[in-house]
Amino acid sequence: MKPSKRILGAVAAVAALSLMAGCGGGGSTGSSDESSGASGGQVYYLSFKPEQDAAWQAVAAQYTEQTGTPVRIVTAAQGTYEQTLKAEMAKSDAPTLFQINGPVGGAVWKDYALDLSDTDFYNALLDKSMAVEMDGNVIGVPYVVEGYGIIYNQAIMDKYFATSGAKAASVDEINTFAKLKEVTDDMQAKKDELGIKGVFAATSMKPGDAWRWDTHLANLPIFYEYRDNNVTDMAEVSFKYNKEYQQIFDLYLTNSTIDPKLTPSKAVTDSMAEFALGEAAMVQNGNWAWGQVADVAGNTVTEENIKMMPIYIGVDGEEKQSIAVGTENFFSVNSKASEADQQASIDFVNWLITSDAGKSAMVNDLGFIPPFSTFSATEQPADPLAKQVVAYMGNTDLYNVAWNFTTFPSKDFKNSFADALTQYAVGNLEWSQVVEVFVTEWAAEKQG
Repeated sequence: MKPSKRILGAVAAVAALSLMAGCGGGGSTGSSDESSGASGGQVYYLSFKPEQDAAWQAVAAQYTEQTGTPVRIVTAAQGTYEQTLKAEMAKSDAPTLFQINGPVGGAVWKDYALDLSDTDFYNALLDKSMAVEMDGNVIGVPYVVEGYGIIYNQAIMDKYFATSGAKAASVDEINTFAKLKEVTDDMQAKKDELGIKGVFAATSMKPGDAWRWDTHLANLPIFYEYRDNNVTDMAEVSFKYNKEYQQIFDLYLTNSTIDPKLTPSKAVTDSMAEFALGEAAMVQNGNWAWGQVADVAGNTVTEENIKMMPIYIGVDGEEKQSIAVGTENFFSVNSKASEADQQASIDFVNWLITSDAGKSAMVNDLGFIPPFSTFSATEQPADPLAKQVVAYMGNTDLYNVAWNFTTFPSKDFKNSFADALTQYAVGNLEWSQVVEVFVTEWAAEKQG
């Protein structure tokens, strides 16, 4: 699901919008600090991202202290959200507020998702087309816009550009896969001179940690296949741009800090630590990764030197391609919960997007780029990667890559693809076999 240029422009230049104390929703969805907690219910939020658990716990404590409403936050382990949600929903004290990842998740959980069309937080969306709608009901409301690409260390890049025979004079010259490959191949050959172990941080294929490849990177060829067919979903795909996927994946593997055979043992935290310690010049990830870099003991990457470029895979016209912008983060309220708990959950989200304390938590503690009219231009994340995303979103000369991975069949499909990628990385599978897994598993699950 892709945010329209209207939402992207609005988030990037929202200063002209007036802040709203209450966003015009239904009468029972009050959003002021005083009204929060009036329902007498409680909130149980099942969170999605382990790296944000501490921040969410602090938000919950602050809200409870301010309103008296009990808020419990449980965070699923990396890569286990769906199975954790299924287990928790079967309990008598099931989550009252949970997350769906887009239309696929919505189809699974629509019978447990309350219609949110009368809530203040839905009506405050800058672009309501971003919400997940099914059977005439709004069942998921996005609460953050994010972006991902190739994160790079400007200081290391500048050191490379100053070397004899450098293949580019600045990052601005890197706007195609061909140029990216030329530069990174040369950097890898000069890794000792540059003081790095490899251009790219480790390709993390550890089970549960392959999402950068089975989801985020795989989104690029699917985005272009969807675009060619003028659709937003497909029951069958040909993996038309599989060769383009292969060449960027191979670039990561061969210009890396590690031997490809070691990829099954590497986690995302290993990759981010390598980048933070200056052992790698680049790493594929999103704006949420700044904390994973800044919090590493011994981090050498300063705020002014952490930047992001698009992921180029070698398609025609990609010099006009931007980063991938979108969301897989949608709030849903449990329709099976008591009315009091439903209202408490709605009040909690309204507080997050309208109160000073809630907005500060969303932006400063959770690092969100919020897609709501209640946030001004000054109420945006200060971290350097979020600033990069906002800048890309405001660049009308480039086209954004939609987050079409929200239409991927399921976590099982991603796991099967990740397993095949891992076997390819260590030399046990041919690329044609990886393609076969992708195509057949996609069709089997979409049509099953």
